Amino acid sequence: MLSRLKFHFGNARSHRGFRRYFANTSWLLGEKVLRMAVGLFVGVWVARYLGPESFGTLNYAQSFVGLFAAISTLGIDSILIRELVADKSRRDVLLGTAFYLKFIGAVTVLLILLLSTNVIDNNTQTTIMIFVIASATIFQSFNVIDFYFQSRVLSRYIVFSNTIGLFLSSLIKVALIVNEAPLVAFAWVILFDSAILAFGFIYFYFKVGKNIKKWQFRKEIALSLLKDCWPLILSGIVVSVYMKIDQVMIKEMLNAEAVGQYAAAVRLSEAWYFIPVAIAGSLFPAILNAKKQSEELYYVRLQRLFNLMTWLAIAIAIPMTFLSDWVTNFLYGDEYSQAGSVLIIHIWTGVFVFLGVASGKWFAAENLQMLSFWRTFAGMLVNVVLNIFIIPIYGIEGAAMTTLSANFVAAFLFDLFNIKTRGIFLMKLRTFMPHRLQGSVS
Repeated sequence: MLSRLKFHFGNARSHRGFRRYFANTSWLLGEKVLRMAVGLFVGVWVARYLGPESFGTLNYAQSFVGLFAAISTLGIDSILIRELVADKSRRDVLLGTAFYLKFIGAVTVLLILLLSTNVIDNNTQTTIMIFVIASATIFQSFNVIDFYFQSRVLSRYIVFSNTIGLFLSSLIKVALIVNEAPLVAFAWVILFDSAILAFGFIYFYFKVGKNIKKWQFRKEIALSLLKDCWPLILSGIVVSVYMKIDQVMIKEMLNAEAVGQYAAAVRLSEAWYFIPVAIAGSLFPAILNAKKQSEELYYVRLQRLFNLMTWLAIAIAIPMTFLSDWVTNFLYGDEYSQAGSVLIIHIWTGVFVFLGVASGKWFAAENLQMLSFWRTFAGMLVNVVLNIFIIPIYGIEGAAMTTLSANFVAAFLFDLFNIKTRGIFLMKLRTFMPHRLQGSVS
């Protein structure tokens, strides 16, 4: 039973190993801040160069691939980190097995896209872009090295790989703009990004004295991983649908230019999502270790994580709400005049995204993958159904409203209706009124 939890995140330095985890998080945050700054500058330049219609087509292709991309990841990420932390001696068989599973998943995505593009009426250029972007999932199989570094709290190597990739990718995008390259060239850059990142991971893996040639595939490990993560596979697919379906449905129900307006706002809103991923990913091993020590310490750390996530998101949302029109006009220009009204709504989605990322770690730690799937499914259902009725009436602003509603249901409200997650719901609720809601969590 967890006693009363403090709202503040203070006294963290008193925890053993905090400095190590703080340094690890600092590396991740530093790289993500750099990525956000450079990515925002170059991304805005790309959006201005392409214009709303072509920019919308590029984002439509990415979103279409995103609907199926979760199949390639297999939802194995948190499970793999958990297993690597629990048993370091199985490193090579865990990484090798996970790599081959992800590779098979990537090939499956390409086959599914081959079938789906024959059903959807897209022009030849859009279809080519879809397959070029989808090919990036092959190289993303090497992301298992990323999870090894996370499990060992060695995020600086992740940062080095990402920074090199970001630098090269940005140079190429600038060169494409200066040389007035065609739209499809920007799809090839996405594939290049994944290839460079994969080579970076491999290089630093060798640099720390490890060798991918020692990786082994074992059927029993594969079955064990799939048994644990299959609900997360389904959950990942559902997440992809309700995070990406907006732009696909806008394209089908409105047009490519509307997608470009919506995507410009979403880029600014989602630019902040690296924060919960970096923090939760880095602190996840510490939370797991706390669980080994005591249930109370486990939930104390979890509550502090929820508190931090919520108020970081609110601190971002409030100023962006008042500055949205000015920001979008300043960055994108008059062509993207509709983006500001979308950003005012969409930016508040971050509050529930931040909470959802943090609580997702708890679901993985408690082996509640099936519940994680159902809460995500509920969010997807809300998003798809509301989009059908709201987009024709309210346009891209309506799509932003449905995304906010879907995330509210999936990351917050759903937990109220199951006895296993009601305690977590109360912990989340406590983050919004820390001095008024008291109680304990089993």
